[in-house]
Amino acid sequence: MLDILKEITTFVFDVDGVMTDGSVYVTETGEQFRQFNIKDGYAVQLAVKLGYNVAAISGSRSKISLHRLNSLGVKDVYIGAHTKTENFKIYLEEKHIKPLNVMYMGDDIPDLEVMKLAGIAVCPADAAEEIKAVCSYVSPFVGGRGCVRDVIEKVLKVQQKWLGAQAYTW
Repeated sequence: MLDILKEITTFVFDVDGVMTDGSVYVTETGEQFRQFNIKDGYAVQLAVKLGYNVAAISGSRSKISLHRLNSLGVKDVYIGAHTKTENFKIYLEEKHIKPLNVMYMGDDIPDLEVMKLAGIAVCPADAAEEIKAVCSYVSPFVGGRGCVRDVIEKVLKVQQKWLGAQAYTW
């Protein structure tokens, strides 16, 4: 398992249920809000600064997600994605990335097919059972509560790019 983490150059995340806890707060005027985890955000921006490719593919059309990810340095954000596999393939082709080098984190049925294309599929602890069944790793953290940080940190530690990194096992 650790050998494949050495090959990861790219992180691709679903948003709702992975980078958020899946809750959508709606005001009386119809505005929608989502909550992101600051520790997940730290790991995302660190991965970007270290030169990793980071992308997000979401079925939601939430511009809040777009703004949050852009503020972390993530420029490749696909919102309103009806077919995540299509966006995934386009992203890899445009960036000249091999699927083997990609870690994809998803949590629900719309992520299932795209997860099968990635070098390694991972998910939060509260992912759908069908998703857990195709994953190489299930984070002990639930969506929006540190699962993104967990997987990024593991990759960076294995690649000796995390502060004080040491050999890490799952």
